[in-house]
Amino acid sequence: MPIQVICPGCHTRFNVGDQHAGKSGACPKCKGPIQIPNPADEVVIHAPELEPGTVDSKGRSILKPIRRKETKFNASILAIVIGLIILSVAVAWLVGKSDLGDAQVWVLAGGAILLGPLVSYAGYSFLRDDELGVYQGSDVLIRSVCCGLVYALLWGVYLFISNQLFGNEAIEAGLNAVQIGGLGAFLLGVGAFAAFVSFDLDPTSGFFHYALYVIVTVGLRFVMGLSFLPGLVLS
Repeated sequence: MPIQVICPGCHTRFNVGDQHAGKSGACPKCKGPIQIPNPADEVVIHAPELEPGTVDSKGRSILKPIRRKETKFNASILAIVIGLIILSVAVAWLVGKSDLGDAQVWVLAGGAILLGPLVSYAGYSFLRDDELGVYQGSDVLIRSVCCGLVYALLWGVYLFISNQLFGNEAIEAGLNAVQIGGLGAFLLGVGAFAAFVSFDLDPTSGFFHYALYVIVTVGLRFVMGLSFLPGLVLS
């Protein structure tokens, strides 16, 4: 079997017969000294042995690599999101023009609950990290519903805490920047944590995920002719 030799001087590659194994000679090109390697001295690296139970009766491996399914931006999702935004704005405008009286609180609560899962799903489709794998099918739907309900509940938490700390009269008169900022920071932290638990988003992505819901709901309040936040009075 021919032995491949590389000249250390001119790096020329050539083959010699195995009868010259272990001998020295001159390079046919540069005439420099060459030591012919001995095949018996070669180090052979073998593939690792498979553990018992990982091969079939014919000795073939039964282990298959895990294939990560690539997820790409879906134009249909964008179209649905845009359509829902237009519909939500139209409904909010009509509600703002209607005289609902005491029923307005229930309408706002129902809208917050309805928008929660929708915005959670849409936000996850944009903020997810495909390299880490994604939730799909019923799994992502369940997580979107749970996360969205938490987001809607945070509006109630905002009203409850502000009422307990500052009183209803202070809310109607208007909270100051420190009071609103403290409540907002607390709720943003809870919302980001909810996104992390629901979708395994990193803290920054979780923050923007909840912030998207806040922006949507605050924007719809503005369309309805309400203040951006309960207790926020702009002079």
